[in-house]
Amino acid sequence: MQTYKISINDTKEFYKKLGCDSGGISILSKKSKLHTLYIKDLHVGAANILKQDALSIGADLAVPSGVIIARDKYVNAVLIGTTKHFETLSRKELAQPFGLKQLAAELKSYVKEHNYQTKIMGVLNANEDSFFKDSRFDNSQACQKIENMIENGANIIDIGAVSSKPGSVAVDENIELERLKDVVDTIYKNKYYEKVDFSIDSYSPKVIDYVLNHGFKIVNDITGLKDDNVCKIAAKYNAQVVIMHMQNDPTTMQIEPSYENVILEIDEYFKNQIAKANSFGIKDIVLDVGIGFGKTLEHNLTLLKNLEHFSHFGYELLIGASRKSMIDKIVSSSIEQRLPGTLAIHLEAIRNGASIIRCHDVKEHFQAIKVFEAIDNIN
Repeated sequence: MQTYKISINDTKEFYKKLGCDSGGISILSKKSKLHTLYIKDLHVGAANILKQDALSIGADLAVPSGVIIARDKYVNAVLIGTTKHFETLSRKELAQPFGLKQLAAELKSYVKEHNYQTKIMGVLNANEDSFFKDSRFDNSQACQKIENMIENGANIIDIGAVSSKPGSVAVDENIELERLKDVVDTIYKNKYYEKVDFSIDSYSPKVIDYVLNHGFKIVNDITGLKDDNVCKIAAKYNAQVVIMHMQNDPTTMQIEPSYENVILEIDEYFKNQIAKANSFGIKDIVLDVGIGFGKTLEHNLTLLKNLEHFSHFGYELLIGASRKSMIDKIVSSSIEQRLPGTLAIHLEAIRNGASIIRCHDVKEHFQAIKVFEAIDNIN
């Protein structure tokens, strides 16, 4: 007999190859993945009930000392268990008091699996002040850049004409449209939209309406649907909408950004903006935590490490950390030197639930992601 420790990603496929009974594959799969759920401000009564219920099925709840004697009315805790444990607790706690009914309703969403194909969103900027010069283009270069991105593996091309780097100032929507119009018309005339999906990086209703009427399918809104008119236009064209989180606006977002809890505050923001989108009839949603948009290095790292949390909403997650200054804060580097750091961030983001990667370097990302997936998919 010989033994060795293994790492399993696609558990159902693994147990199928192992020759397990078809009826047992789903059961075994749910027992194979461990989850840790942080619970903030849990009533001490709920903590004691949940602790005992968790232990009774082989899960556990980490709580502060003093919970058993109710030293504090509210505590923070960590629930530890498999997918099967979470599903069982989601039923057991439905009849319990102290807010456990609400927790029971949420538990299933944290273990539901979402298998999205990884997509590369290439970046093109029709403005001269984009922070990375290699993403800029003029109309004479547009066709070649678009064709190169398609050839190099882009699934989506995100085009913008207004800089959103820290300290940047908003541009009049007529100027923004003037910068974009020729390239949008070229995309439409050449039917590039039949080869790849096009996204507009804008929050201007006038610009968004024009491009959606010319073959674009995605609205990438850094303001997260702040403008009701954007919601109405996106709904009219049945467009996919990227809701991004940003604290304040580009002119002030990096001036001492602070959060009591960055995960929970962005979670609440997404909850509200998803409800707003749905109220306008928008169903096709992507979520973007907004790396570098009103966040310190610690905030960015925390979000990347815990990105899987936001999968509970049931939508695809987008990450765009391409050549951003957070890399320079970890290891001194110019914008031109940040590709290795970018790849490290984006591959980790995919591991933690991201399925859309917004980047400047399409060819390099295509290769890195294919190698990553080959390793990840082996059983």
